[in-house]
Amino acid sequence: MPKRKTPFSFQIRIMHRYLGFFLAGIMFVYALSGILMVFRNTDFLKSEVLTERQLKPKLKAKELTSVFKKGAKVLKTEGDVLYLKNGSYNQKTGVATIKKMKLPFVLDKMEKLHKANTNSPLYFLNIFFGVALLFFVFSAFWMYTPKMPVFKKGMYFAVGGIILTLILLFL
Repeated sequence: MPKRKTPFSFQIRIMHRYLGFFLAGIMFVYALSGILMVFRNTDFLKSEVLTERQLKPKLKAKELTSVFKKGAKVLKTEGDVLYLKNGSYNQKTGVATIKKMKLPFVLDKMEKLHKANTNSPLYFLNIFFGVALLFFVFSAFWMYTPKMPVFKKGMYFAVGGIILTLILLFL
């Protein structure tokens, strides 16, 4: 009995299915971190962490930007102490108290996953995940033949998704 050739669309379905199962955990983490990233400019789920650093005494406000970053603007001065948006600096002793809002450890790592660039080993995961999602996009169109009603209905949903995204991009 000759071996029957498996149709290409069936092979794509199998790859789509098992890649979907494999990526389920990654998609879960990316989904949560993506939702978390929406709130990155707020203090949602963050807690205050205070650190002290010994700097040179008598530094000017401009010289504090490397330590206090964006919060280096002096809000008020009381004696030798400069009060900044995210901490304080004693000009006499050189002691800087830096206030930083940080996410819990696991959530911080998840956020770093989304922000990974070529300086991070996580960028390989980001590239793999992006390529896998592109495979999902294109393989979805090979799961059914164009003659089937589900394919035609799927095309309407695909066009709807594109239109919704474009509307939201340009609002």
